Amino acid sequence: MSLHIYNSLSRQSEPFQSIEPGHVRMYVCGMTVYDLCHLGHARSMVAFDVVQRWLKASGYRVTYVRNITDIDDKIIRRALDNGETIRNLTDRMIDALHQDADALGIERPNHEPRATAYVNDMLSIIGQLEAKGLAYRTADGDVNYAVRAFRGYGKLSGKSLDELRAGERVAIADGKADPLDFVLWKSAKPAEPEDAKWPSVYGPGRPGWHIECSAMSCQLLGESFDIHGGGADLQFPHHENEIAQSEGATGKPLATFWMHNGFVRVDNEKMSKSLGNFFTIRQVLDAYDAETVRFFIIRAHYRSALNYSDAHLDDARVALKRLYLALLPFDALPEQAPDWSDAYASRFKAAMDEDFATPEAVAVLFELAAEVNRTRSAALALQLKALGGVLGLLQQHPASFLQAGKGLDEAAIAAQIEARQQAKSAKDFARADQIRQDLLSQGVVLKDSAQGTTWERV
Repeated sequence: MSLHIYNSLSRQSEPFQSIEPGHVRMYVCGMTVYDLCHLGHARSMVAFDVVQRWLKASGYRVTYVRNITDIDDKIIRRALDNGETIRNLTDRMIDALHQDADALGIERPNHEPRATAYVNDMLSIIGQLEAKGLAYRTADGDVNYAVRAFRGYGKLSGKSLDELRAGERVAIADGKADPLDFVLWKSAKPAEPEDAKWPSVYGPGRPGWHIECSAMSCQLLGESFDIHGGGADLQFPHHENEIAQSEGATGKPLATFWMHNGFVRVDNEKMSKSLGNFFTIRQVLDAYDAETVRFFIIRAHYRSALNYSDAHLDDARVALKRLYLALLPFDALPEQAPDWSDAYASRFKAAMDEDFATPEAVAVLFELAAEVNRTRSAALALQLKALGGVLGLLQQHPASFLQAGKGLDEAAIAAQIEARQQAKSAKDFARADQIRQDLLSQGVVLKDSAQGTTWERV
């Protein structure tokens, strides 16, 4: 079976074929770096990390671009509020982004362009659009896109212009010819800092948000590429506007496949700052280890809603422990690629080839773990680790994972185990049992065997 991907543009699953044989070019909308990344960002980054990992495991060479928006209204306001330069703020937030992504096992993209490095490319596209009658200047110095002049507008959202107009809730800005029109170039305002202004034929200003992705994807991947991805919230208007800009300028399809990951919900409500259920990646990692968080995200299909709760994270931790416990008896398993001729690997591949169906792929891992526990086969344990590695899982030493987490440090636990052993030697079994119970109440489970006592966190 060949790889099939659900295409948001056609609203159906389609067999995947890259434009250039053997090479996949993929662009994913990244973060606006005015604050720390939140759980929604983690969901998108992990989802497309899995996509690019599977493409590479399938034999493709992948050029993966994930952009950074380092200029926009929120960034300007935050920098002014903080009394720092825009560059200082965005540099700090990009460093934090990398720390969070690295912790979650997310591989760095091949290119991570910053919008501010591509302003001239954006101005070039705006000029092409203006020459084709798809953009117009306003009296206050802005440049807007003329949505009704582009015949294909609405094809990604699946809505007609009249339907989109009926849903328009934003007041018409001064100079807009139509409520659906959007800004390509914002004229500079006197109160704005100098580092938020660029020279142009339209006067000093800065680019609108949508135009940056058209410029960066074109420069790094070409006028047409294979996959464009991002969160479901970007499908309209951001991605719709990208299509209008890029295809309006070039006359060529922007991307063959459009992929969108689902929303994050918190206790079945959409995550939002207004509801007070908003979590940064760092807040989540303060409570749970990074691989458990990654596993929690991967266990759900990338297009489904992801419901965050402590109970779901606790369950993910317990489930991931089951996989690591299967590997625990095998010390220092080497790294190796999966044996794709194996029946488990074949089923794993079939799942991933059906629109990156990670829930079914993870189910295969649990079946394989059960067989490892039954047979104690080192070959099957190697296969389990290798297939887990395709998803960015199961690469820690099992004992290290099982002992990782918050609570008592290892020295304190070792001291309690020694005190318990001394109590047992003195036949003070009540004291030994009390130590075991005290550790259990602090999230540490003791396991006795002929080889001694080991421990793991709950």
